[in-house]
Amino acid sequence: MSKRALITGITGFVGSHLAEYLLNEGIEVHGIVRWRSKTENIDHIKKKLKLKQGDMRDSHSIETVIKEVDPDYVYHLAAQSFVPMSWTAPADTLDTNVIGAAHLFEAIRRSECDAVVQIACSSEEYGLVYPDEVPIKETNPFRPLSPYGVSKVAEDMLGWQYFKSYGIKTVRTRAFNHTGPRRGDVFVTSNFAKQVAEIEKKKREPFMSVGNLNAQRDFTDVRDIVRAYWLAVNKCEYGEAYNICSEKARTIQSVLDLLLSMSKVKNIEVKQDPERMRPSDVEILQGDCSKFRKATGWKTEISFEKTMEDLLNYWRGIV
Repeated sequence: MSKRALITGITGFVGSHLAEYLLNEGIEVHGIVRWRSKTENIDHIKKKLKLKQGDMRDSHSIETVIKEVDPDYVYHLAAQSFVPMSWTAPADTLDTNVIGAAHLFEAIRRSECDAVVQIACSSEEYGLVYPDEVPIKETNPFRPLSPYGVSKVAEDMLGWQYFKSYGIKTVRTRAFNHTGPRRGDVFVTSNFAKQVAEIEKKKREPFMSVGNLNAQRDFTDVRDIVRAYWLAVNKCEYGEAYNICSEKARTIQSVLDLLLSMSKVKNIEVKQDPERMRPSDVEILQGDCSKFRKATGWKTEISFEKTMEDLLNYWRGIV
């Protein structure tokens, strides 16, 4: 009998890639979807999935799904995940991310479900990082610089607390930036790729609208990330936190330059848009994932150049 996995946020960017990966591993994949959720990310595999109606902000619906599925693995990916939106809607971000996680943990506790629970935490929890603290280890202090970062600290700590208080088998993964095909167009790499694709199709004037190009980020391909999530529930210690990242920092400027070099249109102008600047921005996020590598043997397999090529081709097929 195959193992059962339940994915919250299955219709999202990471959720859809994780569902594909687990199906290929022979896992029976269940997913929680909100009423009227957009499903384009999973339409190509929808017939292979077992989808359940539910909402992370409704405790009863989550408990009902947990009891029905009785999963071996729970992947908690559902979140308000766009950092700038968390300044616009801080209370909604906290409600979705923190209260949603609490509802999930309570549902697992009450149903006495024995699943391993992977909690998708974030490098944004570290926030303000000083130069002598790079690369960032799991022991680095939390200094979140956005309501989103604060929400992920709370979610992370709930994972720790429910393990300590009730023995729930949580694994807290702190993924650094990840991207690839299906990434939402509000996120920087995908936004740049979409703009390039639109310029190539003459649907946009030949100029790029950008924000802060000096920030440095540690990017990993989403397909490497979901493989890491699978290893996390099978090889990591319960209750522990693990960074997942490429361990390489690159400026947003270099990301832009790479995509422009792949464009079929040359001499594209770059313009900074004040609307794209954040109230406070994390200058550098570069992780140390030696703890995770030691526990699982994981390493990145997809080059950043390949990731950007696939992302650009994804948008070329859509715009």
